[in-house]
Amino acid sequence: MSSGKDPLPPYFNIHPAKAAERLSGPIDTARFAKAAAFAARGRQDLAERGYAPDGRKRLRRFSTWEVCRYLIPVAPAHFRRVLLKNPDLPQGQGEGNSKWFSLEDVLRLRDHFAAEGAAGREYRPWRPEGLPAKTIAVANFKGGVGKTSTAAHLAMSAALDGYKVLVIDLDSQGSMTSILGGKVADEWSTAFPLLAKDYALALQDENRVREAAGQSPLPFDETLTEALTITAQDLIQTTHWPNIDLLGAQLNLYWAEFQVPVWRLGLRGWPLWDALGNALVNDRLVDSYDIIILDTPPALGYLTINALAAADILLVPLGASFLEFDSTGRFFDMLYSTFASIEEGENAARRRDGLPEMRFEWDAVRAIITRFDAGQQTDLANVIQAYFGDFMTTYRQELTAMVGQAGEQVNGIYEADYREFNRDTYVRGRETFDRTWAEVKELILGTWWRDLQMQQTESAMMAKEQENG
Repeated sequence: MSSGKDPLPPYFNIHPAKAAERLSGPIDTARFAKAAAFAARGRQDLAERGYAPDGRKRLRRFSTWEVCRYLIPVAPAHFRRVLLKNPDLPQGQGEGNSKWFSLEDVLRLRDHFAAEGAAGREYRPWRPEGLPAKTIAVANFKGGVGKTSTAAHLAMSAALDGYKVLVIDLDSQGSMTSILGGKVADEWSTAFPLLAKDYALALQDENRVREAAGQSPLPFDETLTEALTITAQDLIQTTHWPNIDLLGAQLNLYWAEFQVPVWRLGLRGWPLWDALGNALVNDRLVDSYDIIILDTPPALGYLTINALAAADILLVPLGASFLEFDSTGRFFDMLYSTFASIEEGENAARRRDGLPEMRFEWDAVRAIITRFDAGQQTDLANVIQAYFGDFMTTYRQELTAMVGQAGEQVNGIYEADYREFNRDTYVRGRETFDRTWAEVKELILGTWWRDLQMQQTESAMMAKEQENG
């Protein structure tokens, strides 16, 4: 029995008649359009806060302290001496020792120090010549796990490190596109036409076979005809980061989830999972960039399957909670059943035709704990680490005040001016993603190195065969 000092919980004594008075009339579908319009205006308003007066995002400048601590490994005093000695180099903006540099300036300075600086210093990140870009898919079918935030910060980390990065947003919610300030008019400015083009090319091949056999061709509509005229370069836009490009997304991209299975029914032999990967290779994106990052929708649909099939490295963010651990385990189970089923079906046909079997492979797979609270989640995180084992990164992304504030402002933490925080807060917030990037970069460099050794071994064997031939 409740005393006078202890009021009843709020879910008691709700009067039905008064509750009815609070209701509006029945909601029809037009009301969703109105809510969407309001949300679109609000989203634009929030996204443009902090933009330049012309409505475009601008990347802030970096201080001498940041350049020397995080971007170019030189002492500040030596850095200033080099600038004084080389007036043709970017000198930064500001008075005295308080100079600020654009990222374009930093990239030019990196080149100078790489050519003139001390031997053994890493002024530019390692990138083997002649090998394709590494493609990274960030995926999990549970929403709210920090997937887009992780993908965005990896792109920014790689760009600050000196790599040329392409980000492909495959989530029709378009959050990554908003973070990078992209403008996407409709589905024809997304990855959709790349999937359509792949199907169109496969359909053309099939119709040539049918024509030779005297059979009637399969239908070829206007969508497919238009898709054949489009290349990935037509869809890619620059961003406010000088070395990050974007292939953006918007709501209509979701129609791909309905259209792809229709195409597959029309041509059973079309390997739909290869469509995106084919575009990356055929349009030479793997030669034009160092790193390609694929941000996927929170579902294991056709867009995600394409991203996973195109990826060299798979990153799976999850929070340190039972539900996210459970969901991620089921995600891995669905990955197995989905790709094993594709392999089984494809290889049955290949065996009949006397062709070599195919299989999906990834250079590396890692799960990353995000939004980590060491005070409350360490025990559970340790359990998750134990069960996932070598699938886990060793570092856990901590949720700091700086990370939360950056998310509220539709920015990455690297875009935040450290003067808005105390120095320790900035260093700790930045470390959250610096350490994640360090582990991912290690995977990238390790797999590039392994690829390089295999390439050199194959070249040596071919040279030996030619000598003996």
